[in-house]
Order: sequence, then C-alpha cells, then structure tokens
Amino acid sequence: MSLLRIEDLRIALPKGGDRAFAVDGVSLHVDQGETLCVVGESGSGKSLTASAIVGLLPSRSLRVAGGRILFEGSDTLRMSSRELQDLRGGRVGFVFQDPLSSLNPLERIGKQVEEVLRQHRWTGDHRQRVLEMLSAVQLPSPESLVEAYPWQLSGGQRQRVMIATALATRPSLLVADEPTSALDVTTQAQILELLRDLTKQHGIALFLITHDFGVVARMADRVAVMKSGKLVEYGTRDAVLRTPREAYTRKLLDAVPPLRAGPARPAGEPVLKATGLTKSWVTRGSLFRPGRTVAALKNVSMSLGHGNTLAVVGESGSGKSTLARVLMCLTGADSGQADLVGINANYLGLRSRDLATVRRNIQLVFQDPYASLNPRRRIGAAVAQGPLAQGEKPGAVHARVAELLGKVQLDPSAADRYPNEFSGGQRQRIAIARALAMRPRVLIADEAVSALDVSVQAEILTLLKDIQRDEGLSMIFVTHDLRVAARMADQVIVMQSGCVVEQGAMQDVLTAPQHHYTAALIDAVPSLPSISVQQ
Repeated sequence: MSLLRIEDLRIALPKGGDRAFAVDGVSLHVDQGETLCVVGESGSGKSLTASAIVGLLPSRSLRVAGGRILFEGSDTLRMSSRELQDLRGGRVGFVFQDPLSSLNPLERIGKQVEEVLRQHRWTGDHRQRVLEMLSAVQLPSPESLVEAYPWQLSGGQRQRVMIATALATRPSLLVADEPTSALDVTTQAQILELLRDLTKQHGIALFLITHDFGVVARMADRVAVMKSGKLVEYGTRDAVLRTPREAYTRKLLDAVPPLRAGPARPAGEPVLKATGLTKSWVTRGSLFRPGRTVAALKNVSMSLGHGNTLAVVGESGSGKSTLARVLMCLTGADSGQADLVGINANYLGLRSRDLATVRRNIQLVFQDPYASLNPRRRIGAAVAQGPLAQGEKPGAVHARVAELLGKVQLDPSAADRYPNEFSGGQRQRIAIARALAMRPRVLIADEAVSALDVSVQAEILTLLKDIQRDEGLSMIFVTHDLRVAARMADQVIVMQSGCVVEQGAMQDVLTAPQHHYTAALIDAVPSLPSISVQQ
C-alpha cells in the first residue's frame, strides 16, 4: 500500500475564475522512501495539491469538490481539525519556498525548532533533539545557533533550519515546495544533497515541488507534470525526461537553459566603466555582541561595451547586488570611480539632485517586480512616471507607454489595470517596460528571472535579448544561475566575498575556468546529465 495516495482530486475555484477547478481530477501516489517530483508552471495546481494533503487550503476561497487523499490509509479530507493538527508537522513535515516568512523573526532558532516537539508531545530531551537536528542538517555550532534569530542567518542556513524543524518529529512524508528556487547554485546543491541523504537515511518519502528539470534529474524517482490543474504526464524520471509524451513536457524541458555559451559579440566602445569600487557595511554592536565590518566590494573594476551583456555571477553575499546598487547610485561607495562614458565622469561623487542624467541613462530591473511596483498605481501610470518626472510631454509619454507595453508583449489596454491583476512573469514585463520608458543606455537586471518558472524565464530572457537588439541597449545581468548567464552574456565577472576572482569571455570562462571557485559554481549547476530527450 502507498504511503500517500491522491485519487481524482478536484479543488474548485470561486465563480468568475479563469477555470472551474484549480486542481482537476489529479491522481498520483508516493511510496515509502520514494521521491516524487511535481513539476509545472505557476498556476498549474502543484502547491494547492500539496496544501490539500494536510488541509491547508484557504477555506474561504477554495474548496475540495471531490476525490480522496489517503495518507497511511486514512482519508485526510475527512479528518477533524484536531486530527489534521496532529498530522501537520507530526507525520507530515513541510518545507516552504521562503523560510524567512515561515520563521518568527522575534523568536530564537532553538525555541522555534523546539515548538514542533512540544506541539506533537515529543518524549525525550527537547534541547538534545534540537541540537541533534541542527547537526543533522550540517549547521555550524548548533549550541550557539539555538540562541540566534532568523535574520542573523543566511538564506541557506534558514532553509536548513526549516528542514530540521520539518524532520524533528521523524515524519513519514516530507513536502518541500520549491525549497531551493531562490538560492544560489552552490547552496541549492547543498540543500538538495541534504534532502536526498536525510530522506534516504530515514526512509522518508519526499513530495518535492519544483519548476526546474535539473532538480528533477538530480532528485526524482518518479515525476508528475501538471498543467492548468490537470496531471498531463506521470512516470519514472528517466521515462519522462528521455521520452516525454506530451508537448507541454517537452516545452518545459526545452526551456531549461543549457550550460553553453554562444560566440561573444564583438565588444563595442565602453559605455560604462568602473575602477577600484570599495564598499563596506558596518553593523552596530550591542552589550553582548561586538559590531563588525563586512567588506561587500573590494577594489572591483569592470567595463561594459556598447550593445554587449556583462554577467555578474556568484553566491549570495558575494557582492553582486551591492555592485548593481553602487553603479545605480542607490548605495554610496566608500571609494572608487564609475564613468558613464561621454556623459558623466566619476558620477559617484555627484549629489542626489545632480544624478537625473545618470538615472535616465542607467535603469534597474529588480528581482521581485511586485515589491518594486506600487500596488495602488495602475501600471500605465507606473510606466509613465519616470518620463513625466523628467518633464516630457504627457501626450508623447502615453504614446510611448502603449508602444512599450506592446514591445513587452502585453496588450496596451493593460495600462488601466493594477499589479495584482498580473502573473509574476507579466509583472516582470511591466518592470522592464518601466525601465525602457527612460530610453536608457544601460539596463541592469538584478536576479530578474530567478524566481520565475523555467518557461516564463525563457520568455523573459528572449524578450530581453530582442529588446537589446532593437534598442541598442548594453546590459549588466546579475545572476546566481550560470545557465542564465551563459544564455545572455558576452562577458562575465565572477565574484566571491566582494572580490572579482575571474573575468573574461563567457565561453572561455565556462569551458576553461581558471579559478577553483568558478569551477565549483559550474559543477553545482543542476543539469540533465546523461538524459537525451527524444522529440
């Protein structure tokens, strides 16, 4: 008998939705000690299927309209609230995508891991079990870490804490919902290896939700592919990856960027140069903890040619985003120089009111478009805001807004809608249109596709390349994903702990890395090893 069996599950959407069912007739199973990867784009029903297992659906907007969910032979859809409470975190552990939103910022790590032991009446020494679990997920100095707060940990460390919490009660099933999509490649590789080792070691079944077929190739025993609430393909890992039956599965596989760079375009005349950039962050001390200085940039130099793309790659904390913010004058540098060639020499020394020309010529696209768009402002007004602030005539600006929405493949009528009415990929298109409205010479994309599904990611990357060709843009592409860098960039700089450890043509760096850190980043990239997809 399967540990988990989902039979003909239907989850109804409220009236007026784009379809009747968010999940429509899904049937699948997970056996003891097995890893099932559930794959699909945003809105495919992956996370709702997982939430329904333990009754975590938002009751006012979504309801189960049919089917059964059998866990260890009992139908969870018929369980009482108390029974479901005992199930959650007890026999079924959950690891969510964003650990920071799942952890209480005001509670110490040790107390938060211990809470699940108290909730499920764990017999034994709670503190010893907490230390044991923090050691099991390979966190350093567990005795000290139990006294730390979530905001004092890195993203990878917070995700390890979530895994320790989920496994503390020795569950039979672990549900992991996109646990690595926002992590850099080396941290992602560590978390995936940790999940694989712990589940195999303790015979735990893993229900892993992901949009990355590289992760599937590394982790899965079986694969379920979902689209628009339906299960469209289901089988063993090798069967699905080698001989996919559905065009949709082939589309998702084709969207995984290969770790292969094309020939670099000839380098144009420099449009942006920086030399000797240095920036340190100073954290305030307290009665019990001394302050410390963290060097975010250490003598960083770079040059961007006209019409070229420069990738900036590295792990979290390597200084990539700090470099982008310094170049955009959103963060001041301690020393160094940046030149917008032909317009401003060493513009880093300018006062805020003198930076209008620089900010017209350098625009930034952030990682999270929803956070960078005002939820109360219609998107047409958001795109028009910059040019209007620069004194352009309203009639010309509104015509430009309609043109740009068409350029990013949105209907011009979308100008009257609000950000919450769009998908993540559509919001990123809006953010790109807003940046282009200023007619910049340089576009900086800071992890602009890292949180998107692979198929949406592929669309955005293609869109950016088309716009670069049409508008004559030069681009700086900040990313932790070397596959994305390989697809976009002519040149690359690799950063570690604030330093540039390697730079050169993208193709040369990928094929013959000179620094061991670059080689480690390349080795950590999730790929489709030994899988040859047959069309």
